[in-house]
Amino acid sequence: MSEVSSQSKTKTTAIVSFGATITLTEQECRALDALVGYGDDAFLKAFKEKLGEVYIREHETGLRSFFATVGRDVLPALEAIDDARKLLGRGAGANNG
Repeated sequence: MSEVSSQSKTKTTAIVSFGATITLTEQECRALDALVGYGDDAFLKAFKEKLGEVYIREHETGLRSFFATVGRDVLPALEAIDDARKLLGRGAGANNG
């Protein structure tokens, strides 16, 4: 007869995730492009010099992630807008000539 251990080990893990979806105008996208264009290090340096380090310290990781997200999602959208304008401009010029 085999003996079954009365001790069992379990591990419970909970993962909670939140997200937000926002809709931006082209003007807002271009403002974000200007903001992140200097890079996260330069932004953080200027922020700390002008506004202090206390507030931003606990948000640095999130800010760096935000800058990366803007680079990944917003900047390609602006490139698509610029490309579409070029194509539309060429088409309008061809029809008017």
